[in-house]
Amino acid sequence: MKFDVSLLTDLYQLTMAQSYWASKKIDDEACFYMYFREAPFKGGFAIACGMAQVADMVEQFHFSEDDCAYLASLDAPGGGKLFDKAFLDYLANLTLEVDIDAVLEGTVVFPNEPLVRVTGPIMHCQLLETALLNCVNFQTLIATKAARVCLAAQVPVAEFGLRRAQGAGGGIWASRAAVVGGCATTSNVLAGKLFDIPVSGTHAHSWIMSFDDELEAFRKYAQVMPNNCILLVDTYDTYQGVSNAITVGLEMRARGEKLAGIRIDSGDLAWLSKMARARLDEAGLQDCAIVLSNDLDEYTIQSLRNQGVQASSYGVGTKLATAFDQPSLGGVYKLSAMRLQGSDVWQDRLKVSEQLVKMTVPGLLDTRRYFHADGRIAGDMVFDINAEIDARELIIDPGDALRQKRLAQKRFETLMHPLARLGKTVLSPEQRSALSAQKRTRAGLETLDESQKRMLNPHSYPVGLECGLFERRHNLVVQLRGIQ
Repeated sequence: MKFDVSLLTDLYQLTMAQSYWASKKIDDEACFYMYFREAPFKGGFAIACGMAQVADMVEQFHFSEDDCAYLASLDAPGGGKLFDKAFLDYLANLTLEVDIDAVLEGTVVFPNEPLVRVTGPIMHCQLLETALLNCVNFQTLIATKAARVCLAAQVPVAEFGLRRAQGAGGGIWASRAAVVGGCATTSNVLAGKLFDIPVSGTHAHSWIMSFDDELEAFRKYAQVMPNNCILLVDTYDTYQGVSNAITVGLEMRARGEKLAGIRIDSGDLAWLSKMARARLDEAGLQDCAIVLSNDLDEYTIQSLRNQGVQASSYGVGTKLATAFDQPSLGGVYKLSAMRLQGSDVWQDRLKVSEQLVKMTVPGLLDTRRYFHADGRIAGDMVFDINAEIDARELIIDPGDALRQKRLAQKRFETLMHPLARLGKTVLSPEQRSALSAQKRTRAGLETLDESQKRMLNPHSYPVGLECGLFERRHNLVVQLRGIQ
């Protein structure tokens, strides 16, 4: 879904942009990286998402005549106009010249490692910050929630949270992110069209209520939709609804058709599903699926499974599409290096902060992911792509030579991939695909230990700095703090 996002930004990005321009710093190059500090939902991992929207954003980025006219109309609090006309003329002719690297969508990621790296003229990098964070923060949050729900379900999950999502835009991108995270389908037809993802849906209680008789409503729906017939059985009385569904299912069988399933949307889902399964099987409708919904999330689904629920699939809406129990990922975008005009040397930049958790990492950052021999991931190392990897990178205990040798032999891969070069997107169609990202999610989750996928109190995954980078940061802290 392509759209113009030049003004989808915080005002201070534009006031800083004018200040860079006025200070003749527009040819200074910068490196920013985006990361998050804590795994969402108190879990052990996150699923990266939003990079396809970032690619769309970069492709469409420009300041239109109308955009500049709006900015020209803004008054400064101290009097006069906020923006200089010459600066707005500059914006009108601006072409992005940034390089962007990012982890691929569907990658399992962890706190304090870079998800996106942006390098280029500092003003260009700055202008992308807000929209980039908006894309990646929200969609990573939803994809992670979907992955957790699907891990709990262990059967297909349909996302249908559009009606309660955060507006049309939020609903569309939430549906895509839910599929990246593992959902089999979405009810969102526009998302299906835009992103080529599977859609699903049958009927609501209003269909039943529009008829004088539930059995008549079921029969008519089966006649109209014989190849997509899942009957909602809890409008009045679920036991009777199952009876009517069985009647219609047997009538469909006699016509050479099939009742695809029933859906239960209220009540004691564990008990009702077991009752329904027993009665469907007794009637010879063993191939009739049972779909469960009703304000579900991963915790409720896990509880239902512990009770022996009979579910062929789940429908999950509000608590998935809105990331109900955590409204924000909290990802940040920080300056980590600069290359001043006329220089070939990148200079480290570091935010020290009064809070240790907010201290940043200098350099042009990427991540190496190491693997155990059995394919499980062993640990991630953040490193500077312009620095040699210190020979001590994997030393846990310098005296443990055997452990050092074993770790040094581990297979690894680098997580960052090109997303844009000189402001032009280089993502392939496969890298933009939500269904390809979904496969990546499933493969990535298979590399986690079960303890790291627990819903409550998961085992922490090790992410650290390459040894030389760790020492550089330490020395820079000492310098900036003036520590003797």
